[in-house]
Amino acid sequence: MSNEIQKSSTAISPINQMKELVNNGALNKMFKDALKENSGAFLSSLIDLYNSDTNLQKCKAKDVIMEALKAATLKLPINKQLGFAYIVPYKDVPQFQLGYKGYIQLAMRTGQYQNLNAGIIYEGMEIKNNYLAGTIEIHGDKQSDNEIGYFAYFKLINGFEKCLYMSKEDITKHAQKFSKTYSFKGSSWQTNFSAMALKTVTRLLLSKYGILSTEMQTAITNEADQELGQEIEQKANKTVIDIADYNNDTHDIVDIETGEVIQQDEPKKDEIKKAPF
Repeated sequence: MSNEIQKSSTAISPINQMKELVNNGALNKMFKDALKENSGAFLSSLIDLYNSDTNLQKCKAKDVIMEALKAATLKLPINKQLGFAYIVPYKDVPQFQLGYKGYIQLAMRTGQYQNLNAGIIYEGMEIKNNYLAGTIEIHGDKQSDNEIGYFAYFKLINGFEKCLYMSKEDITKHAQKFSKTYSFKGSSWQTNFSAMALKTVTRLLLSKYGILSTEMQTAITNEADQELGQEIEQKANKTVIDIADYNNDTHDIVDIETGEVIQQDEPKKDEIKKAPF
């Protein structure tokens, strides 16, 4: 009898497994607690996402749902076209990712930002840095679709403003150095470089100079694709941070401006090993 049940279970298609789990009372309640009356629409979008992505269907439906719950908790849609949050499969493991619009949305919810924007600089456009104010000026007109750089900018309601510009070459070097998924076939870096570049400049700018709400801190620590997650976990205005290298059982002191290890120590013998997030 147990063999028959097992055969019947394995015969269920991934999409039907997803639909069954979504209708599970306990899981359904978790989404209702997070989204109230909007939970139905969110779960419908989750089924549509799973149904349209064959790579995501290689992941266990339950794991996809738990990653989607992270987006639901933050009240961010997971529709790919909207660009707020994504569930991306890496080696059959689903991972929640914030889009750059998600970072902007969470920042705006603090009520402290008068303006917050990120954009692409194209060939023909020229950047002039205002080193004193920490902002940039953009001159010239777009001459082609060739992307040469990316910027993020914010202005707080108290008048404080800051901008970060990174050339395409700078973004590529940063991703190669800090992103564990940069070279993965089918990763967001490979399929949507522009969106990941905008996300990078937005995250680095907000993590160093912005006001981070509890929501945003939660989002950052929940996000699986963390190029410099330890830097952001410690938030802004610190020159060095102490992070644990859980693979090598060492503690590194990292310069948050360059990402370089400037000191490496062995952990104490009686230190309790914990997960980084």
